[in-house]
Amino acid sequence: MNLLDIVRREPTPEPWAEGEKIPWNEPGFSARMLAEHLTQEHDAASRRTERIEQHVRWIHGQVLQGRPSRVLDLGCGPGLYTQRLAALGHSCVGIDFGPASIAYARQQAAASQADCTYVEGDIRAIDYGPAESFDLAMLIYGELNVFRRAEALTILQKTRQSLKPGGRLLLEPHTFQAVQEEGQRPSTWYTSETGLFSERPHLTLYEAFWHADQAATTHRYYIVDAEMGAAARYAFSMHAYTEEDYRQLLADAGFSNTVFYPSLLGEPDPSQSGLLAIVAQP
Repeated sequence: MNLLDIVRREPTPEPWAEGEKIPWNEPGFSARMLAEHLTQEHDAASRRTERIEQHVRWIHGQVLQGRPSRVLDLGCGPGLYTQRLAALGHSCVGIDFGPASIAYARQQAAASQADCTYVEGDIRAIDYGPAESFDLAMLIYGELNVFRRAEALTILQKTRQSLKPGGRLLLEPHTFQAVQEEGQRPSTWYTSETGLFSERPHLTLYEAFWHADQAATTHRYYIVDAEMGAAARYAFSMHAYTEEDYRQLLADAGFSNTVFYPSLLGEPDPSQSGLLAIVAQP
């Protein structure tokens, strides 16, 4: 891609037409993303340690009722939740398609002898293991919204099959308003010596689109190498759901007894008001 391609870009791309997801599984991208997961300077990739520990206490006490359980974490990243759940007596399996995150999680589990197993793979396609294996399966930090509805439904159906009778699903998706507001953000640009999209000096051009007819937002990034002038495009979309939409999606996947919470704290979290927590059972 070159600068002329940017000038002649599609004015309003269709959701998911220019990219399914940002390629977190590309080795260089994954390594840069791991640094974003681990930093204590922001909550953009993973939450900072204090908030993660608050969430884990709520999951352990409220969702798992303090009982030793077998936990499946979909999109586990570098294992920041599973490592802490294991320290509370749970046995955990994490799946993520970022190789650097999975390597880090495995190293940490080995060093602490945590009861954690980590698998590298795309949760849309990978096998979650034998049926009825887990007491809890969780998909947190808005990850559900980046999938097309049909893919989200497949993930939830596979999750239901992986749960033991009486098991629970924990979701932390975005609110409808949060996804809509993301799509209405103004276009912007910035320069960086290095960053998530490139280890070289670069210019980032960003624009967002809200597709009201499809209840979806598209994010588009053009990364221009400052020295070479070459450009690359990255794009991903997010589906917006109302609470009733979430209930219907879960019902279609075979879940019931759906309970909504304001956050993974069990109470409103002003710092992340665009996320909510949902607990459901097969």
